[in-house]
Amino acid sequence: MQPKISVVISVYNEAENIRPLIEWISSALQDYEYEIVYVDDGSTDNTLKELHAISHPYLHVVEFRKNYGQSLALMAGIDYAHGEYIATMDGDLQNDPTDIPAMLKIAEEQGYDLVLGNRANRKDKAIIRKLPSAIANYIIRSSSGIKLKDYGCALKVFKAEIAKDLGLYGELHRFIPVLAALEGAKMTQIDVKHHARKFGKSKYGLGRTFKVMSDLLLMLFFKRYMQKPMHLFGNAGVFSFFIGVLINIYFGVLKILGQDIWGRPLLILGFMLVIAGIQLITIGIVVEIQMRTYFESQQKRPYKIRSVKRGS
Repeated sequence: MQPKISVVISVYNEAENIRPLIEWISSALQDYEYEIVYVDDGSTDNTLKELHAISHPYLHVVEFRKNYGQSLALMAGIDYAHGEYIATMDGDLQNDPTDIPAMLKIAEEQGYDLVLGNRANRKDKAIIRKLPSAIANYIIRSSSGIKLKDYGCALKVFKAEIAKDLGLYGELHRFIPVLAALEGAKMTQIDVKHHARKFGKSKYGLGRTFKVMSDLLLMLFFKRYMQKPMHLFGNAGVFSFFIGVLINIYFGVLKILGQDIWGRPLLILGFMLVIAGIQLITIGIVVEIQMRTYFESQQKRPYKIRSVKRGS
């Protein structure tokens, strides 16, 4: 029987949190058909030993050969999950699994593809965790146009088909709402409980803000230009080429009038802009071909259909 919900948890060195969290999830979801999918992301402590020592009929353990990062660990857990809905959460006991039934109910009754958690009363240190998170939330909200309060809360409930189409490569787990929006997902956010960490150490810090900024550039490209890359590279290329040509015409006229133009910085800039324009236009054509190959080779379509009603 297909479980109603699969709970996917990525862990790295969380040995002390394994048993309490599994018991907590089991209690919270006792009225549902469920499964728990743990992905061990190359832990170096006793995390894997703890997982293998637990006898639980609905517990599945996916073991990585080495540490690949949270995004790929979530991807592996989502790929393995069999539930109609998929919930993701952290393995540090800070997310509360008793929020999952309410999130699942909203998804089912109101037709949402994704229900995200908002840590309204977050129990973290201000400088180490809250400040980087606030900066990252502001950057993503301002740039992506997706207005959410909390992008970093790991507690989420998806329809399975949306979760499996996300493509969580690199460090893109921070941009799950943006990726879901690219898939045409209908989403909402609700307040959820949050608890202080009891065991282990946080894996996050101020350095994550810089990763967010670099990944954001990729997300903006996906959101605005994935299906029309020529509009980005071509427009920039044509503009650069046009400005370069105008500069060169100007110096060409000066040369005809007998002035010495060699060695002027503006002349060099003109040549550079012409070359840059040609390169950008060429890149746009190549990326456009690759985009078409991506869709056509896999028989994909650059659009998403929510439903189809046929005449009776």
